[in-house]
Amino acid sequence: MKLTLVATCMFGLEKILGEEIDALGLTRLDTMDGRVTFSGTEADIPRANIALRCAERVFVHLGAFPARSFAELFDGVRTLPWEDWVGRSDAFPVKGHSIKSGLTSVPDCQSIVKKAVVERLKDKYGISWFEETGVKYQIEFFLFKDVAHLMIDTSGVALHKRGYRPEAGAAPLRETLAAALVYTARPREDILFWDPFCGSGTIAIEAAMMVSGRAPGLGRSFAGEAFANIPKTLWEDARAEAQGRIRTDCKFEVYASDIDEDILDVTYENALRAGVEEYLNIFQADARTIKKEDRRGTVVCNPPYGERMGEREEIDRLYQQLGGSFKALYPWQIYVLTSSDRFDRLYGQRADKVKRLYNGMLPCYLYQYFKPAEARAEKGRTAKEIFDRKPDRRPDGRHVGGRTSNQGAGQRGDRPYPPKKKF
Repeated sequence: MKLTLVATCMFGLEKILGEEIDALGLTRLDTMDGRVTFSGTEADIPRANIALRCAERVFVHLGAFPARSFAELFDGVRTLPWEDWVGRSDAFPVKGHSIKSGLTSVPDCQSIVKKAVVERLKDKYGISWFEETGVKYQIEFFLFKDVAHLMIDTSGVALHKRGYRPEAGAAPLRETLAAALVYTARPREDILFWDPFCGSGTIAIEAAMMVSGRAPGLGRSFAGEAFANIPKTLWEDARAEAQGRIRTDCKFEVYASDIDEDILDVTYENALRAGVEEYLNIFQADARTIKKEDRRGTVVCNPPYGERMGEREEIDRLYQQLGGSFKALYPWQIYVLTSSDRFDRLYGQRADKVKRLYNGMLPCYLYQYFKPAEARAEKGRTAKEIFDRKPDRRPDGRHVGGRTSNQGAGQRGDRPYPPKKKF
């Protein structure tokens, strides 16, 4: 059956997500903030869930229609073929959100959508009461500029939860955003990849998974596996396809270092769960004192941000120190993600490119340094000088503050991190 599918993502990742969809041989239909619509079949639902690195969820799109009133919303929902998916005993909870639409009350919209689906299924099944004890089909509506989009979630738990990181820390970097950073840096097997603020290892692990061809969804399950009209054989075939893309001859090398030696146990255990521990060299080091090796390299990192005044002053000094130490790494390429719109100036080097991204609801900037140092102006710019100062795009329009991190600075240790366990 020909289906319309929707992959959602964090703001700023639409282009990368679209390229991932292209790589699966699927056809894009539309792109807007936070989502890419594409065509596919039932077999492409497992393929997309298992393979997409930057998607948050994959939905089946049942239909779209004008919804300027509750009556229009009810009538539009009732015309959709819910019985093609939802059985007479299945559960079908409703959630959603509204942006730039006249129907602003999400609870009221939830109630209307639920009633309309019930009325449709009453007519189709000839029953008046639904126990909802069977398979869960999460219905999601998306109201945008008075047009309602109705979808069914096939992912269940959000796709950024790969399953390898049960301990994420106080201010975690989402796996999907980490994958986007890696994708932007274009890692290669013959180039050393280094995250000197590795924390629990998310960026390093996503890099190893990407270069070795390991799909992000191989270690987890999905809501769609219980759907009656997605045969289990399609999930088995998609997993076999993903397994076949894993490279067993990969020689990629990743350095994952951090000043906090205690976190490195977590880094190793996460890498082990992800199946990529063989590619990671994990060790304690001060990011301000790392030295360039006699080889090509790329640094991708997410240093601490700081929120309160005292912390901001400490973080400002750290960024200034990184500007001095990282300068000695050139011609290595440097990619730094931070919420600071002053990083360029503190770092003392003008970035070759700055991209605005979001880690969940937190606005961030990816500062990219890939040109020779001598070709780059010494004085940096703030992000305020680069971007229009229009309000940041957020799903609900709320103001979002900065991030706090406990990562600090210290002296480098030169011993490689010893594996604690082998399973």
